[in-house]
Amino acid sequence: MNNVLELKGKRFVQARRNVNGGGIAMNGKNDVSTQHLLRLKSQLSQIKEFWDKETKPFEGILISVYYNKIVAKSNRIAGLFKGTTSNDAIVGAKFNLDKSKHIITYFLDEDDLTKSIELIVNTSNILSQKFEGNISKSKFEDKSIVNSEVFKNLSVSMSTFKQVIADVSYIDSFEVELPTIDVKQSIITLYDVRKDTKLLFERLGIDILSSRILDNQTVYLDEKQIELLFVKAPYLVSMATVDLSSLSPDDFINEYQTKMVTISSPTIEPTIGVIDTLFDESVYFSDWVEYHDMVSEDIPKNPKDYNHGTAVSSIIVDGARLNPWLDDGCGRFKVRHFGVAVGAEFSSFSIIKKIKSIVVNNSDIKVWNISLGSNQEINDNFISAEAATLDKIQFENNVIFVVAGTNKPSADIVKIGSPADSVNSIVVNSVSKNGLSTKYARKGLVLSFFAKPDVSYYGGSEEEYIRVCEPLGAASVAGTSYAAPWIARKLSYLIDVLGLNREVAKAMIIDAARGWDEKPTPEEVALYGHGVVPIHINDIIQTKDDEIKFVVSDVSEKWNTYSYDFPVPLKDNKYPYIAKATMCYFPLCDRLQGVDYTNTELNLHFGRIGDDKKIKDIKGDKQNTEDTSEGERNYLLEGEARKQFRKWDNVKYIAESATKRMIPKDSYRNKNWGMEVKTNNRLAPQDGIGVRFGVVVTLKEMNGVNRIDEFIRSCTLNGWLVNVIDVVNRVDIHQKVNEEIKWE
Repeated sequence: MNNVLELKGKRFVQARRNVNGGGIAMNGKNDVSTQHLLRLKSQLSQIKEFWDKETKPFEGILISVYYNKIVAKSNRIAGLFKGTTSNDAIVGAKFNLDKSKHIITYFLDEDDLTKSIELIVNTSNILSQKFEGNISKSKFEDKSIVNSEVFKNLSVSMSTFKQVIADVSYIDSFEVELPTIDVKQSIITLYDVRKDTKLLFERLGIDILSSRILDNQTVYLDEKQIELLFVKAPYLVSMATVDLSSLSPDDFINEYQTKMVTISSPTIEPTIGVIDTLFDESVYFSDWVEYHDMVSEDIPKNPKDYNHGTAVSSIIVDGARLNPWLDDGCGRFKVRHFGVAVGAEFSSFSIIKKIKSIVVNNSDIKVWNISLGSNQEINDNFISAEAATLDKIQFENNVIFVVAGTNKPSADIVKIGSPADSVNSIVVNSVSKNGLSTKYARKGLVLSFFAKPDVSYYGGSEEEYIRVCEPLGAASVAGTSYAAPWIARKLSYLIDVLGLNREVAKAMIIDAARGWDEKPTPEEVALYGHGVVPIHINDIIQTKDDEIKFVVSDVSEKWNTYSYDFPVPLKDNKYPYIAKATMCYFPLCDRLQGVDYTNTELNLHFGRIGDDKKIKDIKGDKQNTEDTSEGERNYLLEGEARKQFRKWDNVKYIAESATKRMIPKDSYRNKNWGMEVKTNNRLAPQDGIGVRFGVVVTLKEMNGVNRIDEFIRSCTLNGWLVNVIDVVNRVDIHQKVNEEIKWE
């Protein structure tokens, strides 16, 4: 077996985007007619009339645009509303029922609506007078037809006319959105109408405590407050979820034994944070657990309230001895356990607030396990408040959450529950001993796009249950709650013992689960994520003799973060390899943007460097290439970019097919391979500055030859510091770093 290599010592180069720009682009599938413009004008007039009559507690208006496709940022409104700054006015985004079109909500000044109506009227008049009432994309781009001469002495300039025509070519209709939710749902998220939430509710005659406000948009309301809100201002409601979460049930067998084995005292083992139900300090491994009871003393506590949390911590501390068939080679871990919930039901709103302070006040812990989950299914159009909180914490702090994929409470509940929709976390589903999905496992995707769960692991089934320690002794259990802690162990080993950063550690876990499975079916992704993680840590940090696996990490500061210094060994001036790469990063997310949740997109390109000095990407991805001329522009529809190349997903997997006939690749004048990470932002350009990424690259030699020594030598000559991820060496370093020095 070859060890995985860590390449360090050379920073990636940062470069700004150098692009000529594509100008104003019209939707090629839709002609624009005066009838379409006048229909849109009529809708805007009705919306203006609605808001003129409405007594509202804020200044401004809300309006939803029903687009005719999934639109890229560049195709959204840039002439109507607020012109080029219209994107800044977006306060929500969702998909239509069949997930084929965007519905985007804007918050505007009333003047913006009046100006938009005037613009549409003027554009319609010019279209009727100068272009026979209809314009197609070919006519739109024909400079002999649409030119500045035509627009002399007209009420609208050529550029404004073209931008309005381009805007409406992507629009089906305008509407005011009204919520269709159950009054029982009590965590309410409001559209951002640039008004303090407490003041907003005061104007509505709703008295709300500051403790019931999570952030300026998300509040906890009782039934009477919700009814009042729906009567007075239903259009303010962007999202709503049920607060009282039921802990998704686990299967278990009562096989209690009163005597448990003894355990040595902890020394320098890493600490994993656990946020769960209560912990029983009478168990045999209690010396390994630092327990904090975060539940109010006013809430009654029953013996059963200690089972789940104690069982989860037992896997993290001593899972390998309790389950020899799952011995992962990671040893034992200490636990800092925070009991935040009792029984089968708890307030997710109160837990969200506790998690924030817990993580901030325990900054020494990098890996956190959350095996709590909701019975309710996630929503197709927005991330849960719980998951959004976890994503924000991970963006702001150098931590990673491992979240259980939740279990089925009944046959009619299929989709995963919150917080398993957390995009930055590693979400873990459960498989049986033979690697097949369990009867209790629930399915992704999240926002009909993100691959959640991320991975699967052994969570117990009738075939073989997971052995845990509960307050009364040993028990046999099954559930995603008992799959997640095993992944937390592996992540902590990679981060706390081997010294890798969380981006690389997450990429290594996902890469090991995915293997060379280039195209799993949608059903496989929904159930298994990227695949089942290998049991032993060696199968993650080592690779086959015919494979070179290396990791790199850096920070994106500009549009293109690149290195062209990967000296892949040649054979007869050709490259006898197939390649794959997995990248992970932790972007800033915005729950208020609905389906357009992740603010930053990092796009990975890896491959040989051609004589044109461009990377021959192993997956043939043409996104984000610089435009050098009109003929070389690479255009990809937004929907296709999301589907084919996982655009906006924070986990990227690119690979060449391992099943095709293997023919060595040609080399070019530059004998190195290159890697580029291209950064795009939906909202503010600064969102993508300082985002760290980790990439795992695997090169598989076609003829089974081990070329790792040659690769190490070439990397060293190229200026790389090559660290071999050798367990023995890294453990020695970990022990020395954590030695207690006694001064004479």
